[in-house]
Amino acid sequence: MTRALALNCTLKPSPAESSCDLLAGQVLDALAAHDVDGEIVRVVDHDVKPGVEADMGGGDEWPGIRRKILEADILVFSTPTWMGHMSSVAQRVLERLDAEIAEVDAEGRPILAGKVALAVVLGNEDGAHAITADVYQALVDVGFSVPAQGGVYWNGEAMHKVDYKDLEHTPRKVSQTTATLARHAAHLARVLAENPYPAP
Repeated sequence: MTRALALNCTLKPSPAESSCDLLAGQVLDALAAHDVDGEIVRVVDHDVKPGVEADMGGGDEWPGIRRKILEADILVFSTPTWMGHMSSVAQRVLERLDAEIAEVDAEGRPILAGKVALAVVLGNEDGAHAITADVYQALVDVGFSVPAQGGVYWNGEAMHKVDYKDLEHTPRKVSQTTATLARHAAHLARVLAENPYPAP
């Protein structure tokens, strides 16, 4: 069974409602239609220390999240937009993933090569395209592969209070994009599992 892990990088700890949680969950539901099992981790609920090492010690809970990432075939990276940028939680996740850039498997391939990454971005202000580009670059840099049309976003009206979680219905374009990225991600994950990148 192909496995997905969604990292919800909201600033809101549980049990607060989260638009990032909702859309990430919709992505997981779409992936489930392609026989992909998944779970969501709300990063802010864990004591993830600042740093660029796999384990920063002192009660750092990143190693447990890292283990889930390594066990997954697909990473769903979900972040809100704040002041035109990804959340500080999302930035911390990318900084912690930097530790993997020098890690290799038994064949000498980057340890995250062969894993697929998707971007999910939400907010009531512009910035989704720039955030998606930043997320793609960082995740590809540490070894992930991004499928065609591997991102989905929703932007509400600027300066207004309606969040994605407040909508009565999922916008048609969001549903269509979510279905497409799930189909492409599941396909790419299986291709890479059957045909790994060549070893050096």
